[in-house]
Amino acid sequence: MAAGMPTYVNTFYEDRVERIFDLAGLVERLFASGGLEYRIVGGLAAYLYVEEAAPDAGRLTRDIDIIVRREDLNRIATAAGKFGLEYRHAAGLDMLIRPGETARRAIHLVFAGERIRPDYVEPAPAMGLSRTVRGLRLIPLTGLVRMKLTSFRLKDQTHLKDMEEAGLITPEVLEPLPALLRERFERVRAQE
Repeated sequence: MAAGMPTYVNTFYEDRVERIFDLAGLVERLFASGGLEYRIVGGLAAYLYVEEAAPDAGRLTRDIDIIVRREDLNRIATAAGKFGLEYRHAAGLDMLIRPGETARRAIHLVFAGERIRPDYVEPAPAMGLSRTVRGLRLIPLTGLVRMKLTSFRLKDQTHLKDMEEAGLITPEVLEPLPALLRERFERVRAQE
């Protein structure tokens, strides 16, 4: 850069990155302290997978979605209090939230092996092995793709497109999927 040229920094974006990773680090510390398992799913998992494969190509999210075991819920709620988080069940969602924050910036709990919504064609996957990225435990890519194709909202389709463009969605990822989910992926692939 030429001498005297101003440096422009997107502090809004940097603040959001810092905030989401502070919260994700809190999740890891909370679960590690209680000997509890979790897997990050949703937008943050998509972001981390994409960023690892194609730096600067990921889309940031505001909240964190994690898969947990329902039988661990009481232990999770107890451990959360020690880390300044409150457990809440509101509007059909289970979450951990900092006092004063909204549900949009919460840690949303998804239960392994259960349907997130009654109309979803598949339940959330079992926890399975984790993939560690930036010290955070992620659901394996195959499980993330399956979840995104099951919920299939516009933001899920966008995450799928990002993962495909980063070269993450291979035939090995798609092959075990049921026909309906493969068909949904082909619709995403056909989008401009």
